[in-house]
Amino acid sequence: MIGSIALYKNKILRMVYAQKEGIHPSAVKNLKVMEHIDRNTLIDETKYVVIDTELTGLDLKKGSIVSIGAVKMVGGRIDLGDIFYRLVNPETELTGQSIVIHGITPSDVVEMPVIDTALSELLDFCGNDIIVGHFVSIDLNFINREMKRLYGFPVQNPAVDTYMIHEWVRQNDGDFSRHYGGMSEDADLFSMANKYRLLMSSAHNALNDAFVTAQLFQRFISFLLRFGVNTLGDLLRIGRP
Repeated sequence: MIGSIALYKNKILRMVYAQKEGIHPSAVKNLKVMEHIDRNTLIDETKYVVIDTELTGLDLKKGSIVSIGAVKMVGGRIDLGDIFYRLVNPETELTGQSIVIHGITPSDVVEMPVIDTALSELLDFCGNDIIVGHFVSIDLNFINREMKRLYGFPVQNPAVDTYMIHEWVRQNDGDFSRHYGGMSEDADLFSMANKYRLLMSSAHNALNDAFVTAQLFQRFISFLLRFGVNTLGDLLRIGRP
C-alpha cells in the first residue's frame, strides 16, 4: 500500500473536496483510489483500464475531447464484455483535419452530452484500476484539464504508457532488439500495431484504439515477466509516463 503520510494527505484532500458544494460523487470516490493500490500486486493479477481519446486538436489550449474509449484487463486478459465508449459534444470546434483523422463530424456530436457527463462516467468505469495508454500523457493532459476545471484535482489512478514499456523492453532484451531492431522505429499506435502484427483499422476510433493498445500491452506483459518485472511497483517504475 502507499505510505501512511501519503494516505493522510489523501484523506485530508478527500475531506476538503467532499465538503465542496456540488462536487460529483464519482470525483469524491476517485480521491480514494490510492488507498486501494497495492504496489506488490503481481502484474498478471493487476486490474487495468486501457484508454484512448479522440480530440479536436492536439493543442491543449485549443483542442478538446470528442470521444473516449476504454476496455478492461486483468493481467494479460482483455475483457471484451467490459468496455466504455462515449461521444462528447466538444468545447471547441471540430476542424477538417481532425475529422479526417477520426471521422467524427459535427452532426455526430451535436446532441451528445458535454464532457462533464462523460468524465464522471469515465471515473466510475475506471474505478481503482491502473490506467494504460499509448502516449497516455496526451490523453491524461486533456482529461486532467477537465478534472481540474470541474473538481480541482487530476485523476488519481496511476498510469503506465505502452510506449515507455516498449522502449524499456527494447533496451533490455537482446533477442527482442535483434528481431525488431531493423524494423521501423515509428512509435505511433498504427506503426506499433504493424510491428507486433496486430490487426488495426486505418480509421481512428477511440474504442478500437484502446483495444489495439490493450493487445499491445498484452504482448508486453509476457516480455516483462521474463525480465523480473513482476509487480505493479516494478511496472510503474518502468512505464510511468
